[in-house]
Amino acid sequence: MAEIAGTQTDAGVAAAAERVSALFARIQDSLGGWRHAILGDDGAGSASTTTPAALDSTVGALVIPLLREDDPLLVGAGFIAAPEFTGGDDLHFSWWLGPLEENPVFGSTSEPSRLDLASRSYSDYLRDFRSLEWYSIPQSTHRTHITGPYVDHLCACDYIVTVTSPVERGGRMIGVVGVDVYVKRLERELLPAMLAAGRPVVLVNDAGRAMVSTDPSVLVGAVVEAGDGAVRCAGTPFRLV
Repeated sequence: MAEIAGTQTDAGVAAAAERVSALFARIQDSLGGWRHAILGDDGAGSASTTTPAALDSTVGALVIPLLREDDPLLVGAGFIAAPEFTGGDDLHFSWWLGPLEENPVFGSTSEPSRLDLASRSYSDYLRDFRSLEWYSIPQSTHRTHITGPYVDHLCACDYIVTVTSPVERGGRMIGVVGVDVYVKRLERELLPAMLAAGRPVVLVNDAGRAMVSTDPSVLVGAVVEAGDGAVRCAGTPFRLV
């Protein structure tokens, strides 16, 4: 009986890992579509993305419907341009926020809104955004990167995970497409499968920081030792321990 129970637990943990992989694969598929829309079929940039204003229109059409869903997965989404795209040092964030719960930066909102850096004193913090993880790693690896969990002091004022993917033209990155997801929203997506695993499990990032946990003693952001029994979630840097 113990062997049967162990087999069922292993299968439950594997199923939870597959649920994590499927969720982030869905996000990455969306980012891939956004890259193609920005670059055009020939990779050189379509007529609708040749100026910042036109780019904003294109990106807004892509992301706003997702942020308007009845129960949106995303709390933020869009495109962040490299200085090479704008032709100067100006920040250009084609980035929209979904409806927000009460927070000290934006209060509460009921509709998607454009992130307005010009009116925010903290925009100076982003002057060197190319050094931040969500930008620098896609730039150096040419691959999609998942940052977090971390507390977003810019918009959501809560624990989030950020997924960013490089948009490249002629071998150079012209920016990143990305999404922000509340950790508490991830919990709603992933907890049912994790609770069905048959034992307490914790979803950790590549640094061992807890993202979602069925162990009430492990809080988001805590460092957890992975050990030999960790199960990797394919296509992500995450493991279930």
